[in-house]
Amino acid sequence: MHPELKAVMKEAGFKNITKPGMLETAGRIVTIPKGARMMQIEWPHVLDILKAHGFDPVWKGEKR
Repeated sequence: MHPELKAVMKEAGFKNITKPGMLETAGRIVTIPKGARMMQIEWPHVLDILKAHGFDPVWKGEKR
């Protein structure tokens, strides 16, 4: 994971992403689209935040 991605994900609404151990546990099995769905974060919002921070997200059509 890019070191700066954690702060970007928090900005997008993944408020628990900075909790110790979160990436080492749930982050290993939950994809970003699945996490967004679980947190009730709109997928276009996540993509917009990632793009605004210079990321070029590739989405392969995983169910959201």
